[in-house]
Amino acid sequence: MGNPATDEIEQLGAAAVDRITGAADLDALAAALAEVTGKGSPLAGVKRSLGGLDADARREAGQVLNRVNGDIGRAAADRRAELEAAVRAERLAAERLDLTEVRPDRSVGHLHLVTQAMEELEDVFVGMGFTVAEGPEVEDDWHNFTGLNIPAYHPARDMQDTFFVDLGEPGDVVLRTHTSPVQLRVMERQAPPIYVVVPGRVHRNEARDATHLATFHQIEALVVDEGITFGHLAGTIEAFTRAYFGEGFGSRLRPSYFPFTEPSAEFDIRRPDGTWLELGGCGMVHPTVLANGGIDPERYTGFAFGFGIDRLALARHGIPDLREILSVDVRLLEQF
Repeated sequence: MGNPATDEIEQLGAAAVDRITGAADLDALAAALAEVTGKGSPLAGVKRSLGGLDADARREAGQVLNRVNGDIGRAAADRRAELEAAVRAERLAAERLDLTEVRPDRSVGHLHLVTQAMEELEDVFVGMGFTVAEGPEVEDDWHNFTGLNIPAYHPARDMQDTFFVDLGEPGDVVLRTHTSPVQLRVMERQAPPIYVVVPGRVHRNEARDATHLATFHQIEALVVDEGITFGHLAGTIEAFTRAYFGEGFGSRLRPSYFPFTEPSAEFDIRRPDGTWLELGGCGMVHPTVLANGGIDPERYTGFAFGFGIDRLALARHGIPDLREILSVDVRLLEQF
């Protein structure tokens, strides 16, 4: 028996490509893209509903959704190139070039490159059988630190300079310093098996420079189930690497330390030219964290890994300075 979800995705994808290729001008193309890929689009509704499928059906539907999104993106890029060429030809024919004139084609706009990266990552993980989870950006001490095996005065707190919020007891409420608090929140409300990915914005009291921002974005994955091993962690990272970066890329793990995982590791991505890029941290979920989330660590094990989306997006596009993602210079933003 076929998967009704994949059939629906295929139909919606074909209709979306037809809608895009039929756009008469750039404004119509922008409207078409918003209609077929926006948060209120039928495809977005199908994506949100995948969490209700069983694991095999969700994985199959996620893979089809990845392919359909790629078809839509390529159709949009081809149609945009055709329409922009027509606009340029019309201007040249009229022999008019006024650099101070407002250009209509500059008003179309598109998603920021970090948002593009976040949505691409979500699609990859959904294709691997994960669901997307979210949590608050203003957190209490328990979820941000103590429940993650980082009690008061633990040295690991020095690794995350914190913005405290003037709510509750002094020092008890913070702008979250990582997306890991959502691990606890998911475990508190959902019994295993748990396969979630958590994207979001985080905050640290750091000076801005080429490699640091006070507000940035992370994504992490959490798996909790019976019989989960470090081998599952390594295999999942390798599968993600190939799915997101493509063939020719690989991964490796290096021993490290994080208070909420044991054992812990850093993971690197191997580029096709043989060089390595440090991407993020990972490890087996610490038994104390499982217990704090209301899960029996004698029965269940799990793993987690995460990395920065901003640095990943910049590395992918060859931008050397992290501060460029805050730029409002359209000459930069229009390149992506």
